[in-house]
Amino acid sequence: MSFSSFGLNAPILHGVREAGFADPTPIQQAAIPVAVQGRDLLASAATGSGKTAAFLLPIFQRLMGRPRGTTRALILTPTRELAAQIARNAADLGRHTGLTHAAIVGGVGMGPQIEALRRGVDMLIATPGRLLDHMRQRTARLGGVEVLVLDEADRMLDLGFLPDVHRIVQGLTGRRQTLFFSATLPKPIVGLTRELLKDPFAIDLERRAQPAARAAQSVYPVHATRKSPLLLKLLRGEAVRNALVFTRTKRRADRVAHYLVQHGVSAARIHGDRTQAQRTQALEGFRHGRYRVLVATDVAARGLDIEALSHVINFDLPGTTEDYIHRVGRTARAQASGDALTFIAPEDEEAWKGIERALAGKPPRVKLPDFDYTVSETRRAASTVQRHRFSKHHGERPCTAARSRRSYRATR
Repeated sequence: MSFSSFGLNAPILHGVREAGFADPTPIQQAAIPVAVQGRDLLASAATGSGKTAAFLLPIFQRLMGRPRGTTRALILTPTRELAAQIARNAADLGRHTGLTHAAIVGGVGMGPQIEALRRGVDMLIATPGRLLDHMRQRTARLGGVEVLVLDEADRMLDLGFLPDVHRIVQGLTGRRQTLFFSATLPKPIVGLTRELLKDPFAIDLERRAQPAARAAQSVYPVHATRKSPLLLKLLRGEAVRNALVFTRTKRRADRVAHYLVQHGVSAARIHGDRTQAQRTQALEGFRHGRYRVLVATDVAARGLDIEALSHVINFDLPGTTEDYIHRVGRTARAQASGDALTFIAPEDEEAWKGIERALAGKPPRVKLPDFDYTVSETRRAASTVQRHRFSKHHGERPCTAARSRRSYRATR
């Protein structure tokens, strides 16, 4: 099957070819024909499966030749990074269509967004919080929306955005086509699909969520106080070309990035306390090789389109199996291979067993032969006291859904 078999207009196919798309991925093969027909769609597919093009191309097909000056397509997505990625894909794939789009996200000034909304761009790509801000100020005109896309719906649930999504949908009028994409389908998401979708065509490419098959997973048992030296040892080896390093908290991301820079490793960081300009600079610098390492919280677990990422390193264990899968999914994309390394401290063993039970097989445990794993009793005791003091005075703790929601709302 080729993209030309979908009956797409010539300018769309021209953009597809120039963007380097060859054969459609499974989600594109299943979704595009259905979406072009105008049916509602419920698709369960993993991050990195090509679903962005699966909804953009049918939108282009529907909007080409229509009158301008009215926003007819709205794409809701949970993070600024994912919105930026979708906007880039829209620019590449739709470059010959004449269609316009705008990203409506937090962390940047509202002036240019208000101007784009006033002009009535053909397609809006928005995070829920910022779009609601515009709706409250009556600067968003959504009465002409004909196509609604909910991308990464389960992540919106994780971040507490479902009430915002409900408010936005209530502000839409008239009949519309809804395209619903979610990597997993927990009960609240199933309830939302029943509310929004009418006789949807269902696509399930992720019956059992698993990390990308081409991602080689391994586990590195190490005491918490030796994680940073172990990370440095791995980065100094030839095998790690570049790495996305995940930490549990924003403060930890700052400390790990600072440690690496102090030891001569080019590194940047990205998390909810960074401004949008800082996040964009870090991400673009990593993409273009100015930084070898990007240290991130789970704000980056989805929505980062990074080509040829050799390694994902879980410096801290994620909170859920789904988060683990999405972290690992940053590597081994587009038929490439990659490595996912997870550091397991003694206190993480029980939580790791819960994640491991959901995996198809047990990742091997690795111990570097030339690394000093020794932890003195003094250091061990100091580490315990230090963690207690830091937690007491700075509130460091795992990012729960509630804390994630507050962080995102504060920076939307």
